[in-house]
Amino acid sequence: MTDGTTPDRTPSERADVCVVGAGPAGALVAHRLASDGRDVVILEAGERFDFADRTERMERAIRPAHHPHSVWEMGGERDAYTAAGERSYPLNAARVKGVGGTTLHWQGMVMRFRESDFEPWPIDYRDLRPYYAEAESLLGVAGADDNPFGPPREEPFPLPAFEPSHSDSVFAEACERLGVAMHSVPNARNSEGYDGRSACVGYGTCKPVCPSGAKYSADHHVERAESEGARVIDRAPVQRLEHDAAGDRVTAAVYAAPDGRTHRQEAREFVLAAGGVETPRLLLLSESSAYPDGLANSSGAVGRYFMDHLFAGMGGTIDRETRQNHVGFITSECHQFYDDPTRGTDGPAGGVPEWSGDGPEPGPLKLEFLNYAGPSPVETALAGDEWGDDLLDSLRESYGDSIAMGGLVGQRPRKENRIALDRSTTDDHGNPVPEIHWQLDDRTEATLRRANEIQAAILDELGVEVSWTVGPEATGPAFHHMGTTRMGLDPESSVVNPRLRTHDLRNLAIASSGVFVTSGALNPTLTIAALALKAADHVDERL
Repeated sequence: MTDGTTPDRTPSERADVCVVGAGPAGALVAHRLASDGRDVVILEAGERFDFADRTERMERAIRPAHHPHSVWEMGGERDAYTAAGERSYPLNAARVKGVGGTTLHWQGMVMRFRESDFEPWPIDYRDLRPYYAEAESLLGVAGADDNPFGPPREEPFPLPAFEPSHSDSVFAEACERLGVAMHSVPNARNSEGYDGRSACVGYGTCKPVCPSGAKYSADHHVERAESEGARVIDRAPVQRLEHDAAGDRVTAAVYAAPDGRTHRQEAREFVLAAGGVETPRLLLLSESSAYPDGLANSSGAVGRYFMDHLFAGMGGTIDRETRQNHVGFITSECHQFYDDPTRGTDGPAGGVPEWSGDGPEPGPLKLEFLNYAGPSPVETALAGDEWGDDLLDSLRESYGDSIAMGGLVGQRPRKENRIALDRSTTDDHGNPVPEIHWQLDDRTEATLRRANEIQAAILDELGVEVSWTVGPEATGPAFHHMGTTRMGLDPESSVVNPRLRTHDLRNLAIASSGVFVTSGALNPTLTIAALALKAADHVDERL
């Protein structure tokens, strides 16, 4: 019981499904099952953010006095982690704990995986195609069917694509001369009003916060799930999962409340949707005599095969107007080199040369034409100590001629890259924190070099004075956590089956990028959403 003002965080007496995590996967699972009349409880470790605070959060993001982690209340013992691999992994730089999850912070790019990405998976593109179409509708994807390298589709995008930016038009002529194809980017943001949310109004601060709500965030479907009868318990970090004596069914999720009390939420089915880091961590924390290496981990694969996308980029200045930072998201990309990064192109300017590197051949890569190269006027003004005409002169010198390209490169699944537990460091509840072991292999580094080669050819054709490059030596993650609870047919080498249910426990499903078998080089959220809808259907079948 509560006093009427304190939220009730005691367990529900009856629940068909307990969903752990209120990010995009958990929100869509909960919405689907609640809409089907199931009693759903969502346990979310973070808080419920007030939409009215988003403008203040935007201001916090652009003012140099505030740490970036403070925008969405990340940091401290609650979010502690250890980076133990060859490369340090800045886990808190892009994740959000709270209702909506990391979609509160994300950039909003949503592509379907290519058919080739599914080759090692136990499902293929055809299995996910109807779920992709539904996910695009639910998220409100703006796009155009103008990508000649994309997978087959019959369904139109729910919203028209955003027009190419001015910066895109600067690239277009050089790309045409080199034989490089440009095409639009599907975005989970409204190009016109949709589903009760406004069209994009151009704040330009999409990552880390969209004040208008035009960019999709998962709190939208959490609220929809609640309207269908689901219950959300926020600030309720799950400490462990308990199972029955036989070890084949989960019986309860044990969670902590802010008042220090611990509760047990029982349910007929459980769905883990806490992402590719916290989901394996929870399974490892739920060790028992039946599962001494962690729950659902008879294969030893829980936490293993951690993958991310790596950033490759290059930029500088050009002797023409670029209107940098007028658009806060990407409107054009190139997937031409995705399946064969070694290929060159033909064009009147000579084209992009073929791959000439030694060692392993590069893997999948995508190229991005960045709309937010160089400083924005707001950043320059807030970071400086000038005023009046002096400030105006500085703005004129630093703004308007920056241009850049980016790109994503995928990693192969490697057993050595993993999420483990650091038992020497604990969080605010005394639990071991996640320990990230992460390194790059030779093929990933070769792919980064190839991305830089193609970018250099395009920027050279444009006449850009290149001032910075991000390649193998300086790359960083895109914060797409994949592969830690991988899908497979063999219980000895995977964690979940093609129906997203764990091999070891009959009533435990995982809806997460952790089930990915490969990473490809495309942003994963639409595939996460499609798999979440698929998982929800299979849970519903079991109830």
